[in-house]
Amino acid sequence: MAPAFTLPSYSVGSVRVAPGLVLAPMSGVTDSPFRRLVKRCSGEHVGLVMSEFIQIEMLTRGQMMGAIRMAFDPSEHPIAIQLYGADPDMMADAAQMAEDAGADMIDINCGCPAPKICRRGGGAGLLRDLPRLASLLDAVTARVKIPVTIKIRNGWDDSSINAIDSLRVAEDHGAQAIALHGRTRVQLYTGLADWQAVAELKSRAKIPVLGSGDIVTPEDARERLRSGCDGLLIGRGAITNPWVFRQIAEAAQGKEPFQPTWRDVIDALRFYVSLLHVHYPPRVAPGRMRMMLSRLLKGFPTDPGLRVRCLKMTDPIAMLDHMEAVATETGVIDRVRAADLESASDDPVDVASAA
Repeated sequence: MAPAFTLPSYSVGSVRVAPGLVLAPMSGVTDSPFRRLVKRCSGEHVGLVMSEFIQIEMLTRGQMMGAIRMAFDPSEHPIAIQLYGADPDMMADAAQMAEDAGADMIDINCGCPAPKICRRGGGAGLLRDLPRLASLLDAVTARVKIPVTIKIRNGWDDSSINAIDSLRVAEDHGAQAIALHGRTRVQLYTGLADWQAVAELKSRAKIPVLGSGDIVTPEDARERLRSGCDGLLIGRGAITNPWVFRQIAEAAQGKEPFQPTWRDVIDALRFYVSLLHVHYPPRVAPGRMRMMLSRLLKGFPTDPGLRVRCLKMTDPIAMLDHMEAVATETGVIDRVRAADLESASDDPVDVASAA
């Protein structure tokens, strides 16, 4: 068993994040059902959850999808609502709406690499227009009383690394924490995240610094914490393994981390689909369920065709019933899932477009 290590915690205004393990925002993924699934699997070991990013125009123009994306259950506190856009007044209006809805903090997305987002001046596009980022922060911090944070990347590309400059803007214009995904916009999600950049940012910062990128296992978390960061954002690793926060916390205590069985996976998915039916119109649930199954069925033993068959189904309950029947018949339902992930292939599904 690996030795214990210390998990950090931090405060953002009056909000205490303990432990400093944060469910990162992911478009098309971190809606209320998914956030509650992660809280069910990892419990108190999730210090903060973040919404998928929400276009400010979607909120301020009263579009139904904006309200759906911002909706959250009381069990999710503390929760940060992440917004994206480029208009300061509209960003302030959207932030006010999130505060009125009961959000604990506002996060401004300065890291999304999607071309359609950047072309509008939002997401990572703000890294090329720091004066606009300053204006956004001024507008939002003047409007709301809850803490405001930002999430950035190293820069637009290798020739324009400006995380330190972004930090200065954040500190000078009222942001109370900053998260760094250690890749440039041009990198998208390729290569490895630069955690030395996180360490450098932390050494210069007066506000809490969170690191993001390539955290899948407790050992990953242990290594990333060597950067000295105040917290870890975990995104894609939580889709495949919503127990990862619990596993990290238990490893930090020197315990053998919990490993879910295939029965645990099926039970978690039944909980998730029950939330989908409450949160969305019926037509949405199958797509969201396929996204989750594409991750959680990775490495299923003895029947590699199960994943494909389930993904072709349109009824989420039928997907789960079939999965449970096969797992029971083949005698693997109580097998620890982690042992089967070693041979799992990479999943090509685009989480940003899941809906």
